[in-house]
Amino acid sequence: MLKVVGIYGSPRKGGNTDLLLDSALKGCQEQGDDIKKVYVRDLDIAGCSGCDGCAKTGICVIKDDMQDIHTLIDDADVIVLSSPIFFYGVTSQVKALIDRGQAMWWRRRGGKDSKTKIDTTRGRGFLIAVGATRGKNLFECAKLTARYFFDALGMSFEGGCFFRGIESIGAVKEHPEALQQAHDLCKK
Repeated sequence: MLKVVGIYGSPRKGGNTDLLLDSALKGCQEQGDDIKKVYVRDLDIAGCSGCDGCAKTGICVIKDDMQDIHTLIDDADVIVLSSPIFFYGVTSQVKALIDRGQAMWWRRRGGKDSKTKIDTTRGRGFLIAVGATRGKNLFECAKLTARYFFDALGMSFEGGCFFRGIESIGAVKEHPEALQQAHDLCKK
């Protein structure tokens, strides 16, 4: 049984990325995986202040809801991150969570003065993203951001599901193939 954390990155409840992530997590649950859900829109997560307070200990000095997220992420075998695309990137809510992953990066290194090599085989990360436009490079920034977030966590980025031309709330319901693709995402 894998420990799977689903990170809902949309500021809009019940939107397309929520529906797709629900479908993906249902697929995981059907395999018997242990599922935890994180709704970033409901959390108080400050942006990284760049204070370097986490550099020695690997623990962020900002006291907010991120402490609970660090614990969930530390225990996860698989993370499925979802975000609508805003200006060719992830939402600001997701970006705040990702930036606060710096503490976890330091923790994996053993602190600022450590010479320890980082093990990047701890788990797997996936991204589900939806964009209203059909631009050629619509998902490139989000993919790079996710790749380096998962790398900081010691996880491999395994790709994900990316859907263009879906905008209005719930419109993904008109695309059963998209919901099925998300459902099957973690079954690999």
